[in-house]
Amino acid sequence: MAMSDVVLEARNISKNFRDPVTVKVLNDITFTIERGEFVSVAGKSGCGKSTLLYILSTMDTDFEGALFIDDENMRNKKEKHLARIRNEKIGFVFQFHYLLNEFTVLKNVMLPGLKLNKYPEKEVEYRAMERLKTLGIHDLADKKANRLSGGEKQRVAIARALINDPLIIMGDEPTGNLDKKNSEVVFDIFKQLAEEFHQTLLIVTHDQSFAANTNRIIEMEDGRIIKQQ
Repeated sequence: MAMSDVVLEARNISKNFRDPVTVKVLNDITFTIERGEFVSVAGKSGCGKSTLLYILSTMDTDFEGALFIDDENMRNKKEKHLARIRNEKIGFVFQFHYLLNEFTVLKNVMLPGLKLNKYPEKEVEYRAMERLKTLGIHDLADKKANRLSGGEKQRVAIARALINDPLIIMGDEPTGNLDKKNSEVVFDIFKQLAEEFHQTLLIVTHDQSFAANTNRIIEMEDGRIIKQQ
């Protein structure tokens, strides 16, 4: 296996919360994710999966072990460098869409692209439109975000996550707020991104049927991985 095929590697990641006694919330988490894989992290509420995602997304740097993104060790990196990694290499989809209501759909999708400042604004706008077309929602481009349904908002959030061609998309319960029909729509989008565009996806979910249909499940219980399939 060529090293460049590994997008993310967690190596012996552990984490303690101290409040006021020390509680181990993650215990010796080790796995790799390869390019184009659609992986779910599943487990009951409170098993540590969201805590793990915060570490894997570089937002929490207080942990033991090592995290490699694109073969680069994330330990002891300055916040400015981590912020750039997040914006350039990671696309985020959360349970709540975090769209800005006063902006149009197009502008919402453009924001991370403008922040990265890699392309001129016109180019970012074109790229945003292309992402909306891929997801079949380009007709919503000029709508204000607060005029959308829940399912539409989550699709816009996915388009926004794709704007900078991230190495990996990370999702924290992205279907947690959606009904069954919209959950299936979001799942199908993720599947299409993995299969047609070789997009790497790491999705935290407690939805067993969602997890069961991904390429691989990393199952967690009490802060450790109990099964990988």
